[in-house]
Amino acid sequence: MDKKTFNKWNWIVALAVLVISAATYLSTIEPTASFWDCGEFIASSYKLEVGHPPGNPVFQLIARFFTIPFDAAHAAVAVNAMNAILSALTIFFLYFTIIFFAKRLVMKSPAQPEMTAGQAIAVLASGAIGALAYCFSDTFWFSAVEGEVYAMSSLFTALVFWAMCRWYETADEPNANRWIVLIAFLMGLSIGVHLLNLLTIPAFVFMYYYRMNEDKKLSFKKLVGIFAIGVVIEFLLVYLFIPYLPKLAAFFDRIFVNGFGLPYNSGAIFFLVGLLVLCFWALFATLKKGKVFWNTVTLCVTTMVIGFSLFSIVIIRSSVKTPTNEYQPDNPYTLVRYLSREQYGSTPLLYGQYFDAPYDLTQGKYWAPLDGKYIHADAPADAAYRPEGKMLFPRMWSSTDPRYIDFYEQYTQGKGTRIKGAKHRKPTFGANLAYFFDYQLNWMYWRYFMWNFV
Repeated sequence: MDKKTFNKWNWIVALAVLVISAATYLSTIEPTASFWDCGEFIASSYKLEVGHPPGNPVFQLIARFFTIPFDAAHAAVAVNAMNAILSALTIFFLYFTIIFFAKRLVMKSPAQPEMTAGQAIAVLASGAIGALAYCFSDTFWFSAVEGEVYAMSSLFTALVFWAMCRWYETADEPNANRWIVLIAFLMGLSIGVHLLNLLTIPAFVFMYYYRMNEDKKLSFKKLVGIFAIGVVIEFLLVYLFIPYLPKLAAFFDRIFVNGFGLPYNSGAIFFLVGLLVLCFWALFATLKKGKVFWNTVTLCVTTMVIGFSLFSIVIIRSSVKTPTNEYQPDNPYTLVRYLSREQYGSTPLLYGQYFDAPYDLTQGKYWAPLDGKYIHADAPADAAYRPEGKMLFPRMWSSTDPRYIDFYEQYTQGKGTRIKGAKHRKPTFGANLAYFFDYQLNWMYWRYFMWNFV
């Protein structure tokens, strides 16, 4: 089958998959707000209000566009319909991604000019079956018909992965790096929906290295190194770019407010404009010197900053005192705490306290707006757990409900280390692992996984 014929049938099948998905989701959408966060997302989007941390301004903007023709009584069904359409588009781009991989499996040699009719049918069928299998999966279908952020987040993820495949196919062509820049922009925007999209970064690092070194064999050591690069890039984005960009904006805002007597947010505006000016200067400088790699990196950073800057909507809307104004992030310092989910506390993952660990109350300082200035106010009291109450990989750590403790003691069976000032013993590492495998994996994770996919 020649390339032109295959492309024609490829688009026919893709559009059929899109229509089937859209018809399925639109015909089964929730008629109103469903449980959990859906009601808040719908209401806050309809009036562009400020929802719970860490916010989702991109979701709210697009949802607001869908609700413009409707009154408040029909806002919920409009947002649900939006998610149905976005989910159908996710299946559409998933189809093209599967086609990309199926073609590479069928066409063993790059020198093979075209597929046979049998190979083409196998590729098209693989794409349709794979995409529709995901379309009708319980988990995705559930999120596709309600007003949550996961449908839009899935679309951003599908778009990014499809863009990766497009770059891979056109890497030898002029201006192919525009796909990488598009990926960076989509990732910047996706932060305003959900952070799930950033998990595609290690996959792209693998694709980039393999595409640039197709003739070289990959050793296990090399694979570990490539994965490590992807993890480092992800770390830089999640733990440096996302938290420290607003922190720098807050620092400049304090200088302008406390030092120059200007209104709140004036320093943040100066910082953002200055950062973009610096980015554009670097773009022209690297372009003039012919530094293709650094020019692409600068373009990616610039577009990501532009996408991430939509969080300024949170400050703008909070400043006009909308009815729903959670945490009231109307200035950069409060926005920093809003983005970091400060009100939710922290969860020990690799090292931390067990459920009855003794602690001391500590109180730090933070910058807060008051009477046109930023003052160094007392932060809320926090628990500083003592070292003797901490352990490696703590699983039994929650102390918010006495029923948890009774359940934990079914695994500790009265064994463990006695800790001064604690009523309950510190679990042994073996009891900790028993709880992890028996309850968290076998009962919670695998049961949920099997319920969704089997």
